Formats: sequence, C-alpha cells, structure tokens
Amino acid sequence: MLSGISPWSILLILIIVVVLFGTKKLRNVGSDLGSAIKSFKKSSREDKSEDKVVSDKTSSKNDK
Repeated sequence: MLSGISPWSILLILIIVVVLFGTKKLRNVGSDLGSAIKSFKKSSREDKSEDKVVSDKTSSKNDK
C-alpha cells in the first residue's frame, strides 16, 4: 500500500508543511489535539464507570 512512498518523499512533505504553517502553529495544533484526545479518553472512562455503577445498583434492586 505504501510501497510507492519513500522516506525522502515523506521528509519533503513534512518540510513543506512546516514552511507553510510554521513551527509555532504546528505546536499549538499538536497540543490542542493532545488535550482533546485526553479529554475524550477521560469522559469515556467516566461514562463506563457510571454505567457500571448504574448496573450494580439495578442488580442489587433485582436481588431483593
């Protein structure tokens, strides 16, 4: 699939991206993307733990 892309081509694309956007803008985009991923993972974990708490409460009600 990627057999036609050489490491030199990837390096050239990266250089063009850095020249077009600048390192400061790329750093900001990277940090924003990282914080968005962390936030998504955190909310995903919280949602799973809430589901578990709700299922534990319903199962204890059914046991009575």
